Amino acid sequence: MKKLAFLLLFTASLQPAFSQNFLPKFIRKMYFDKDTTKKISFVILPVLSTAPETGVELGGAGLYSFYTDTTASHNTRVSNVFAYATITTKGQSRFSLSTNYWTPQNKFHYIAAISYINFPFDFYGTGNQTLKSNADRLGLKRFKLALNAEKRISKKLYAGLVAGGFDYRFTDEDKTGIFETDASLEGRHGGTSVYMGPTLIFDDRNNNTYTTKGAVITSYFNAMKGIGSNSSYSGGLFNIEYAQFFSLGKSLVLGFDVQEQSLTGSQSPFYLMPALGSDEMMRGYYNGRFRDRNLLAAQTELRYRIGNRIGIVGFVGTGQVWNKNFSFDDFKPNYGGGLRYFFDTEKGLSVRVDYGVGEKRPNEKRMSGFYIGLGEAF
Repeated sequence: MKKLAFLLLFTASLQPAFSQNFLPKFIRKMYFDKDTTKKISFVILPVLSTAPETGVELGGAGLYSFYTDTTASHNTRVSNVFAYATITTKGQSRFSLSTNYWTPQNKFHYIAAISYINFPFDFYGTGNQTLKSNADRLGLKRFKLALNAEKRISKKLYAGLVAGGFDYRFTDEDKTGIFETDASLEGRHGGTSVYMGPTLIFDDRNNNTYTTKGAVITSYFNAMKGIGSNSSYSGGLFNIEYAQFFSLGKSLVLGFDVQEQSLTGSQSPFYLMPALGSDEMMRGYYNGRFRDRNLLAAQTELRYRIGNRIGIVGFVGTGQVWNKNFSFDDFKPNYGGGLRYFFDTEKGLSVRVDYGVGEKRPNEKRMSGFYIGLGEAF
């Protein structure tokens, strides 16, 4: 993937001569089309990686973006369909299909997502001080369905409902690891749950794909209920996230982002706990290395646009998870930078390449992560 990102950005720097003369027409159309009208766009990214536990992983990701209304004065936001699928030589697989849909004049907003994972991951236990030496390789099979529907009730305010369901199943070949030996761990056998709840969003961003000014506050509560003999959980997940953007010049944008999540109810299934680290927040931390009932994280990112096609970013952040006792001393740092290639300059859609760095724990290497994705982190 590192080679893919480098090749893409290097190729971009050679246009128009190289891209016009040597690349296939469909590649030129996806990555180098200069049309600035509000037309449909489509981009594909190949996925290729190797790891001892999976063998070779091969697949791809695709983003189809469009407007439901191209009347300029209506300012209808960009809608999209995103698909991702991979398979490994050892039989594992990952699949997801999602859409983010805005009706004309942004009167309604819909999100739908379905995903399936049959893939290994490392479990470290729960809490804000887990040890790398406790890493326990688990097998995960997860199915998830999520639906959101929101109606604009004022110029900048949306209200709606979220609903969905999921099924988690785990396997562990090492019966001496922390997954099997931690007596306090809840949800070891997985479970099936459905959820529903309200959502409330304030949004005055000037653009939902590459924001240069404005703010968005997203809040929701998922009231969850387990179904089936192995799923007795009854509770919920509360989430609130606030992002603010400032234009510091023609090509310079400063963004701030803060998020809080809390698991409610008397039980604490580990797979429902908020987890620190992803390609969007706390970049540099392995997702799930630190997990608990509550999460608080914040980040700021400086974005500089070098012409229409290329951009660079730098980011710093901090975050933590906790059970009952919150302490300012427990915040963990992260920082890093990245490159952007804007394949659709009118919509502000980009290929994102980031490298994030986390904390250095005693007797462990400093945490870090490399990420390739479509669109901005926030």
